[in-house]
Amino acid sequence: MNALAATSRNFKRAAKLLGLDSKLEKSLLIPFREIKALPFAKDDQFMTFERIILSKKLLHSTLTFLGIDVILEHSWIERSLFTDFLITLYGMKVECTIPKDDGTLASYVGFRVQHDNARGPMKGGIRYHHEVDPDEVNALAQLMTWKTAVANIPYGGAKGGIGCDPGELSISELERLTRVFTQKIHDLIGIHTDVPAPDMGTNPQLILTSKICSMAFTQTMAWILDEYSKFHGYSPAVVTGKPVDLGGSLGRDAATGRGVLFATQALLAECGKNITDQRFVIQGFGNVGSWAAQLICEAGGKVIAISDVTGAIKNNKGLDIPRLLKHSTAKRGIKGFDGGDAIDPKSLLTEDCDVLIPAALGGVINRENANDIKAKFIIEAANHPTDPEADEILAKKGVLILPDIFANSGGVTVSYFEWVQNIQGFMWDEEKVNSELKTYMTTGFKDLKDMCKTHNCDLRMGAFTLGVNRVARATVLRGWEA
Repeated sequence: MNALAATSRNFKRAAKLLGLDSKLEKSLLIPFREIKALPFAKDDQFMTFERIILSKKLLHSTLTFLGIDVILEHSWIERSLFTDFLITLYGMKVECTIPKDDGTLASYVGFRVQHDNARGPMKGGIRYHHEVDPDEVNALAQLMTWKTAVANIPYGGAKGGIGCDPGELSISELERLTRVFTQKIHDLIGIHTDVPAPDMGTNPQLILTSKICSMAFTQTMAWILDEYSKFHGYSPAVVTGKPVDLGGSLGRDAATGRGVLFATQALLAECGKNITDQRFVIQGFGNVGSWAAQLICEAGGKVIAISDVTGAIKNNKGLDIPRLLKHSTAKRGIKGFDGGDAIDPKSLLTEDCDVLIPAALGGVINRENANDIKAKFIIEAANHPTDPEADEILAKKGVLILPDIFANSGGVTVSYFEWVQNIQGFMWDEEKVNSELKTYMTTGFKDLKDMCKTHNCDLRMGAFTLGVNRVARATVLRGWEA
């Protein structure tokens, strides 16, 4: 089951628990005011008009959920012509052509999708990855709506991306691509409309490529800020995740990983356990995984196994995370680290441990490996790491899963803090940022547990129900039926 189908499934279950009116339920999934209707091009190709977002495959699954009558009620399409049209969320599909360093031209397809703004400006990252496509961007935009609501920050959901491999582009090529993309979407985003943020491939990162053999940082958000400001005047609040020198917030780099720590501590405390007694396995050693590992160790936890794209290592006595961080930076990966034994990365998820933290890609916990997972707790630091089939298997085994929609919300929460600081023109120190984040995560977990008790549901459904309830209330209060 793909990310959109899983998110829609969880949403529908949450709406049922809340007893939402059927029309309101469908409006929240795809807000009526955002629906667009456009002719579909021949041969399954996107039209050049920059408002097409849903693919034909996703259109079918969307219609199956919503029903054709709901779609027709909110569009100008004649029923007899329906199959020739495409229903989309509001967003843009753009073609970005740039000159490469060797003088040739290259074109890349980019997307920006906006899902809902009932609770505030839309918020969501921009990712650079070769597998970025409309279905993925739509799923993540919708997920951001519920995530910001669960975190109780005044945002809606959006997402964007460009289908490219950032590791195959030079820094100058990445900058040109980012600026062209910003030129295409600058009227769509805005301080009080849609606020982008870093995501996969756009965080400050180590570029693993033959073109760049040393540490190279991409400041994607700084380029977006600069390009946007050419059209609208200096606007630091238009993006978050910026360098501190340009209005970025202290503590932002560690925010998602620190949020994972606070979420883990809250769950363990609820179960009468302490982090110092737990053995951790972490899949992924990028920004989120590395910070989570470092902070967990500082809090007294024992990280016994870690993997990244280069391999996996294990030490039952506990890995030396500071040494591992230095090795990973110097060698561009954990492979070859002498502080542990190399293991098969595929076996990492089934290692004997107390807490498993998937912090890499989605769909890694599935029906093929769920029965073999030995962890008692799973903290979803990655987006959608657990398939619904695996969810059911793990629930029967008594495994507690803290869902991504809450567990990895530390990043967007501190992005909100950055946005607030930019608007106020008053910057916080790092201690205040971390203190406020802990308050939000701790309060958020209490709200989540209260929702679970109210509706007698698991943590995932409690989180979705909490988020959907907040968006539904805001939608109705703003005059949804007016």
